[in-house]
Amino acid sequence: TGSGKTTLLRSFNRMNDRVRGFSHSGDILLDGSSLWDRRIDPLILRKNVGMLFQRPNPFPMSIQANVVAGVKAHRMAKRKDLPSIAVDRLKEVGLHGAVQDRMNDSPFSLSGGQQQLLCLARALAVEPEVLLLDEPTSALDPLSTNAVESLISQLTPNITVVIVTHNLGQARRIADNTVFLYGGRIMEHGPTEELFQNPKNPETASYIAGEMG
Repeated sequence: TGSGKTTLLRSFNRMNDRVRGFSHSGDILLDGSSLWDRRIDPLILRKNVGMLFQRPNPFPMSIQANVVAGVKAHRMAKRKDLPSIAVDRLKEVGLHGAVQDRMNDSPFSLSGGQQQLLCLARALAVEPEVLLLDEPTSALDPLSTNAVESLISQLTPNITVVIVTHNLGQARRIADNTVFLYGGRIMEHGPTEELFQNPKNPETASYIAGEMG
C-alpha cells in the first residue's frame, strides 16, 4: 500500500493528467510511440488501453447499455449489432447466463462480483490492445476471483494485461512477468518464477518471505 502501483497503472492511459500536482519524467512507449506525444488523443488512447478499477463502476443505464457504451461512443458498430455484441461479451466473461433475462435491468441489482464482470465485459467490448486491472478481485469472493483469473489467462497473449495486486498467490498464478514496487520505486522485475524463486533485491526477498508488507 502506498508504493505507487495505482499511480503507475493510471499513467499507462494518462488518467493522471487531470490530477492536481501530477507531473512526470521519463517516458512510456506503446508500439514504439510516446504516450505523451502531442498527437496522441487521450480518448483514443483510453480505448486502446482500457482499465478496470478496484471497485465496480457500472454506469446508470441498463446491463446491455453498459456493455456497449464504449462501442456506441466510438461508433464501432451499427445500432442493430449492439445487442449481439453485448451478448458475446457477457458470454466471454461468464455472466450471460445470470443476466440473459435481465438485459434491460439496472446493473445495480447485480452482486458486487457480477458488477465487476459486467465492467470487464464493457472494457473488452471496445477491443483494447492493453487492459489495466487495478486489484480487480480484491472485493470478490473466491469463485468470482477464479472466474476473473481464468478469463485473464484466456485473454493473453492476444491482449496485454497489466494487473496490480498485492496478492502474492495471484501474481504467481497468472503473471508471466512481475514487477515489485516499494516506496514509490521499481525495485525489481523479471519473469515471475525467477523473481519469486530467486529474488535479487533484499526488499523483494523480504516481501515474498512475508517478513514485510
